[in-house]
Amino acid sequence: MDIFQAIIIGIIEGFTEFLPISSTGHMIVASKFMGIEENNLVKAYEVIIQFSAILAVAVIYRDKFHLSHLELWKKLILAFLPLAIIGFLLKDYIKMLFSVQVVAIMFIVGGIIFLIVEKFYKEKEESIKNIDEITYKQALIIGLVQILSLVPGTSRAGATIIGGLLVGLNRETSASFSFLLAIPVMSAVSGYDLLKHYQEFSNVNITAFVIGFIVSFIVAYITVKLFLAFLNNFTFVAFGIYRIIFGIILLSL
Repeated sequence: MDIFQAIIIGIIEGFTEFLPISSTGHMIVASKFMGIEENNLVKAYEVIIQFSAILAVAVIYRDKFHLSHLELWKKLILAFLPLAIIGFLLKDYIKMLFSVQVVAIMFIVGGIIFLIVEKFYKEKEESIKNIDEITYKQALIIGLVQILSLVPGTSRAGATIIGGLLVGLNRETSASFSFLLAIPVMSAVSGYDLLKHYQEFSNVNITAFVIGFIVSFIVAYITVKLFLAFLNNFTFVAFGIYRIIFGIILLSL
């Protein structure tokens, strides 16, 4: 992987990881088009830029890393467990689903679901607007919905945001819970991949990895900030439409 490819993949990771449009799906497609072979070295690079994206969210929500928010983190861990358990048990089967065709279909399906949910979603006065007010039951339901993101192209952020809307959170709170939930999820995934591919770091292009890390962090930080501002005035309809169009283009190609 050269520096140009590292920058492009870093931008894609930082931009798509926390939006409901599937970072995995975009990474698979981008790698295919740029001719990047899916090998252990590429996996090692993905670990680095995923960690960078996690760091960006941690910086934005640094006020949540305090004992006064211990209950929130218990709920986040509860929401994380279903994905961790099912993902570990079915990891070999999940790998078999990684293809552009599956990604395209799930992009379309996810887009349709977003449009349906937004059609009937009405933010009520009692909708939860404070992330600390989320109940354990709501956190668990969001965690169960997150299991769907194991299918490439579904989007972890998309699944958890939809789950949040369905259990009574407003849009911004759903997104914030999704961002924070990404920390244990992506930390576990990155940590597991790091253990599997740590040997590859002795052969890396250090410059490309460092640049990718920085690019991913900056793009992820800006994206999360802009996304939260976007949700103050808009719905998820645009993301639903984008998913459908992107999926159709992929199938046609």
